[in-house]
Amino acid sequence: MDVSPHRLSVLLAVHRAGGIVAAAESQHLSPSAVSQQIKLLEKEARARVIDRTPRGAVLTDAGRVLVETAERIEEELATARRELARIDDSTLTGRVIIASFSTAIRAVLLPMLATIHESHPGLDVYIEEGEERPSLARLRRGEIDLVLLERDSHTLPPAPRGLADVPLLDESWLVVVPPDQPMPSTLADLVRATWIDLDHDTAGAFALTRLSRQIGTPLTLHHRAYDYDVVLAMVNQGLGYALLPELAVRSSSLPDGVSIARLPGLGTRQLAVRHRAVRGEPGPATRAVLDVLLEQAAGLDLG
Repeated sequence: MDVSPHRLSVLLAVHRAGGIVAAAESQHLSPSAVSQQIKLLEKEARARVIDRTPRGAVLTDAGRVLVETAERIEEELATARRELARIDDSTLTGRVIIASFSTAIRAVLLPMLATIHESHPGLDVYIEEGEERPSLARLRRGEIDLVLLERDSHTLPPAPRGLADVPLLDESWLVVVPPDQPMPSTLADLVRATWIDLDHDTAGAFALTRLSRQIGTPLTLHHRAYDYDVVLAMVNQGLGYALLPELAVRSSSLPDGVSIARLPGLGTRQLAVRHRAVRGEPGPATRAVLDVLLEQAAGLDLG
């Protein structure tokens, strides 16, 4: 049996994405190209590797064996890339790539750069703003070294095999109040409020759902945004209340007339850093940046 490692990586993408179409998007291929690669893999393996169901692609027993093999190959390649890039010298050198979202970039990563430059002048820290799913795929492939994740109130599941999470910080969710609207003092005061909805893939969307359960009634949602600066602009226009993490408020200029309410029971947003945890990972350069990042986060004055 001669199985193509490339086709194994395609099967792994289908498994992680949950379907052919989503895998095609993550791999920058057409769905038909992904389907063709799966068919060729099944021919090579002499077994069906996925079952197509209304809820997505599900691995067969043979598919699970091949996915486990693909993960081991991916880990070995990531280790090889890092070992090739590592320079045996008394001074840390090299590039460390961090993928993150806007609030963490502004409040944590950008201030960290000055410290890195002073303590490790041989390191080149490269910051990318990006969405979580493609960033995690690149982390597994060894193209990114660290990815910052956000979750609502410690809902971060265990990291997949070959990866590890380091808690970075917890920050409060805050109610952002439009101009000329009453300031809430308890969660009960929020029952009749109209809210700016948040993109469904964000921690804020989960926090709004949790808030709805806490106050015992569905929230009235109007408009939807992803970028927190846009959310603040909508609140400033009187379009609704918003639920934002503390770093989003601290890193943005609060419009005149917009108020902030810190209420018991709103919960927290958890930030964590995910890195590879295979043989030799994280390397010295990545570990050094991670240590500075943790120090930077610990120094933040959060209420």
